[in-house]
Amino acid sequence: MMVTVVGAGISGLTTAVVLAEAGHGVEIISDLPPSSTTSAVAGASWGPYLADDPRILKWSTRSLREFAGHAGDGRTGVRMMPGIEAYDEHLPQIPSWARSVPGYRECDTVDVPAGYAGAWQYTIPLIDMPRYLDHLVARLIAAGARLTIGPRLTSFDGLDSDLIINCAGLRAADLVDDPKLIPVRGQLVVIANPGIERFFQDNVVGAMTCIFPHRDHAVLGGSSIVGETSLEWDDAEEAAIIDRCAAIDARIASATVVGRRVGLRPSRTQVRLERDERDPRVIHNYGHGGSGVTLSWGCAADVLRLAQDTAARVAGTA
Repeated sequence: MMVTVVGAGISGLTTAVVLAEAGHGVEIISDLPPSSTTSAVAGASWGPYLADDPRILKWSTRSLREFAGHAGDGRTGVRMMPGIEAYDEHLPQIPSWARSVPGYRECDTVDVPAGYAGAWQYTIPLIDMPRYLDHLVARLIAAGARLTIGPRLTSFDGLDSDLIINCAGLRAADLVDDPKLIPVRGQLVVIANPGIERFFQDNVVGAMTCIFPHRDHAVLGGSSIVGETSLEWDDAEEAAIIDRCAAIDARIASATVVGRRVGLRPSRTQVRLERDERDPRVIHNYGHGGSGVTLSWGCAADVLRLAQDTAARVAGTA
């Protein structure tokens, strides 16, 4: 079966890899290369964030297993990293999914940073996204698939494929006229790593704080501005991010800024992963909010299931 995947971000690439390695002929088409997608500027840590769907636990768990497997290969940019996640009084209880993650334990009061009601520690995947996207592209090509960069699609008309997978992210709002899909602006600061070896993140909505260390750099965040579409850099926001992160680790205050990232998360009232009722050739996989990385492998597995069901039905009518 020939499959066209629309979109070359984390969802599109992962879905294409799963389909191609299952034996389907696959082409990804996108107007942006992977290095220019929103995924390329993600943090990125594993953990459900800014996504709402009853299937999230299943998807997240599947992805956690996959990333843990990738962490043994330095080419992937994936590392299993210990650290803590803090919360304020707006989090009624520690989410049940956190308790099943390796290394979980609730932090003693003395270990909770000032200004937070509590925290827990565990070990989760941290992903260096530029390197990881390159890894997915290499895996895709090795599986015999193609990646085509061309004009931006305005519809699926003219795509000559047995199946179309819509992984267009925020651009799906126009492509399939989905008013439920809205941008959530995020900004991150990249510093030369001053020796940080544990991650930190919190559950505060809006001006959240995160510190994601990689070997030679650390990614600091962040922001979550619903409905904002500007990709212009905000210097005041950068200063606020550095100040919040320096309150967690004082070494950050004097660290050198080596990069700046800004992107628009594709947020939706519910992740859209389903077959299109009007066009049975189309399967949608978008609206992952800030959890595109976390949900990527789980969602791709469900897309494969739907694709195989479609292929079986087509074969049954042939």
